[in-house]
Amino acid sequence: MTTANPTHDPTVLAAGCVLWRRTSTAGLQICLVHRPKYDDWSHPKGKLKRNEDALQGALREVREETGHAATPGPRLPTTHYIANGHAKRVDYWAAEASPGTFVPNDEVDRILWLSPTAAATRLTQPRDRELLDALLNSLHAT
Repeated sequence: MTTANPTHDPTVLAAGCVLWRRTSTAGLQICLVHRPKYDDWSHPKGKLKRNEDALQGALREVREETGHAATPGPRLPTTHYIANGHAKRVDYWAAEASPGTFVPNDEVDRILWLSPTAAATRLTQPRDRELLDALLNSLHAT
């Protein structure tokens, strides 16, 4: 279990999901969120609350950012990078979306449901494309 950051550890802990759904008309779709603060497209994710379990934090962030509950699937690779001068670690899971309704907010102003190919093109960071590949590999393995 990964919990929020102890005060002596400068690494920012976060969690998220590569959110997906299947539709009868479009097939497999990936949900991307647009964050106006950074003007980027990414997977839903966010900082963990104090003592919050990483998976629970990932599911909370999906709900807050997309309006969808999600059923977690396989764990995906953890990413490590520098954000705002601080080391950041983000734990990810594959997650199947349940029906929901997106409401724009200050943090996320738009979401898109895209084919895997379109999602790979739209994602801002290469590390997010690697997560998409990991999701597709996990779905093909089942």
